[in-house]
Amino acid sequence: MLNRAMMVLVLLGAPLAAHAEKIAVVDMQAVFEQLPQREQVNETLKAEFGDRVAAVQKMQEELRGLLEKQQRDAALMSESQKTEMVRKMESMKAELQLKGKALDEDMRRRNGEEQNKLLLQVQKTINTIAEKEQYDMVLQRGAVIYVKPSADISNKVVEALGKGN
Repeated sequence: MLNRAMMVLVLLGAPLAAHAEKIAVVDMQAVFEQLPQREQVNETLKAEFGDRVAAVQKMQEELRGLLEKQQRDAALMSESQKTEMVRKMESMKAELQLKGKALDEDMRRRNGEEQNKLLLQVQKTINTIAEKEQYDMVLQRGAVIYVKPSADISNKVVEALGKGN
């Protein structure tokens, strides 16, 4: 009788012990590539840095024009004109490098800020989906070797973000 009772308890408890946690996976790279907000961020950054980018491009064109002029007219120039042209080009090149480096750093910093904002939105959306669908755990796709396609919620995250959630 005791053995029979123990057997019943073991059999009833087995499904509870075998019940795995509900786990989902998100491919963060794929989510970021598909985000509709990504284009907005690009447009914002283009608007914010457009004038500076245009100024750097103009300086590049001016420097290229001076170089062409130097190569074209070198035989007709006096030594003082050649020296003045070289100094002017070196000065422009140094200024261009300085402005270009500052622009790159500023754009990289602002892009990072905007990416962090998007990351917060993505994380909030993942949390919302996980709570709604009662997932116990959500892992990044790169952390697992295999996952059933039904456990991948990446498309749900992109869809929710596209709707403004």
